[in-house]
Amino acid sequence: MNHLAVFCGSQFGTDPAYATAAADLGRELARRGVTLVYGGGRVGLMGVVAAACVEAGGAVVGVIPEFLAAKEIAFAAATELHVVATMHQRKAIMADRADAVAVLPGGFGTMDELFEILTWAQLGLHAKPVVLLNVNGFFDPLIAWVDHLTKEGFVQARHRNLVLTADGVPALFDRLARRDPDVR
Repeated sequence: MNHLAVFCGSQFGTDPAYATAAADLGRELARRGVTLVYGGGRVGLMGVVAAACVEAGGAVVGVIPEFLAAKEIAFAAATELHVVATMHQRKAIMADRADAVAVLPGGFGTMDELFEILTWAQLGLHAKPVVLLNVNGFFDPLIAWVDHLTKEGFVQARHRNLVLTADGVPALFDRLARRDPDVR
């Protein structure tokens, strides 16, 4: 794996463990020589993961829509910063550049990114692993809901397996290493 897309919040959330996990992930990416591909902002958890990666000597590719560049304050220290016209372009470039995806806590935007990348996998458009970094059980309700979707027949069991989880940064990399991408 050379490039990891990270979807996460433009806010910090209420639990300091979220920022700690984001910083740990940024440093670990740099240590492993894996390029961070992310939403391009310097705010919230996005900013934490990018700053930690750069400070540890890692490479960072930011992709941010022009209309968000001022609001989310584009991360000028990124190795590469792509300013694009639309959110769809942002997500498409991130998906194209990444070998895998990690999802940290976040809000509607993070969930939008997560479900779009899962839908693309379900449709066979990619076979990249998607791992939720389940910091302090943040994603437990979401995982229960996905299990409910499966039980109720809206998600096939083989597609349920697209949603992988890890409780910490070391477990995330272990999960990515074990992942068999052919679940369709």
